[in-house]
Amino acid sequence: MSKYNFDEVIDRRKVDSIKWDVKENELPMWVADMDFATCPAITNALIERLQNGTYGYTNITDEWYDSYISWWDRRHGLKIKKEELIFSTGVIPSLSTAIRRFTRPNEKVLVQTPVYNTFYNSVLNNGARMIESPLFFEDNKWQINYEDLEEKLSDKQTTVMIVCNPHNPIGRIWEKDELARIGELCQKHHVLVISDEIHCDITKPGQNYTPFATASDICKNNSITLIAPSKAFNIAGMQSSAIYAPNEVTRHIIWRGLNTDECAETSFLAATAASTAFNEGEEWLDELNVYIQKNKDYVQKFIDENIDGLKMLPSDATYLCWVDCRNLTGNDTKFAAFLRETTGLFVSTGDQYGKAGEGFLRINVACPMANVVDGMNRLKKGAELYKVQN
Repeated sequence: MSKYNFDEVIDRRKVDSIKWDVKENELPMWVADMDFATCPAITNALIERLQNGTYGYTNITDEWYDSYISWWDRRHGLKIKKEELIFSTGVIPSLSTAIRRFTRPNEKVLVQTPVYNTFYNSVLNNGARMIESPLFFEDNKWQINYEDLEEKLSDKQTTVMIVCNPHNPIGRIWEKDELARIGELCQKHHVLVISDEIHCDITKPGQNYTPFATASDICKNNSITLIAPSKAFNIAGMQSSAIYAPNEVTRHIIWRGLNTDECAETSFLAATAASTAFNEGEEWLDELNVYIQKNKDYVQKFIDENIDGLKMLPSDATYLCWVDCRNLTGNDTKFAAFLRETTGLFVSTGDQYGKAGEGFLRINVACPMANVVDGMNRLKKGAELYKVQN
């Protein structure tokens, strides 16, 4: 029996939620933000800290460092030294700082698409150019085109590669040998790896991910890793993350960049939330992953049995469903707009994740089962209406 109530429906319209800034009849299943109450231990720790009544400048404590070090060792087999860990206010601020520090204007940053759309913003807004190496779907999973990857890494203008591990939006957990091969190719062509591992703790029960830095010594020495409790514990609003940088020279560059950009100082709540999540949230997270998997299984079964023309592709990580709608429509943007207009279902279009995402939808199921059921019924209704009208 579950200790935590993930079925509780919380009204988030009253708390200025970006996700729920929608019309009254709309159901948002788009941005990667959970609708569950966060781990009670975190809430209790924040309340206790608030009751002190003083909210001034705050140091990064040994507890913060120790919580990250312990979590990644026992959960993921990554051994982190205190000096290799740097606080930052978020994964995207860290990424933007890294782009500014490790590229020169108009150099190229490589990504494997379809991939998280905000990567594009971080790259382009900081003076670099995005280059895509599309993934392909074969043998019931997404695969890397190594020939295309090396060709684009060999371009002298390509200086950084962003690895999304696990991969958003497709939910793929990269295998150790795949990561090691990426690492070898990047070292060969003098390309630094930035590994975004923010989704690493949302995985199918019993299945773990491989941190990029553990795949090989090459991977460890030629990378920085972006990590955070924000996705797993639904505390993105706390503005709390970390950078793992084992290479001393690279670490100094990114540390200096974060401080210059003024995004390396914590708040009293950010440090408390993160350390409590990793020290006291393990049981909650394990139950959460079981619940999310049930939601994903429901979506898979519902679509297979009820909606012709749509197919949910398999995934082992994240709380996001990647749905192929190419047999229904060649225009995912048009279909998503139709869904929202006719049924109120608000989902993400695949094209915003790169050309390889065209014809897909991304659906967030980190919500009570009642919302998942509601969302699937809306999706079915919308697909049926779309067939009639198009």
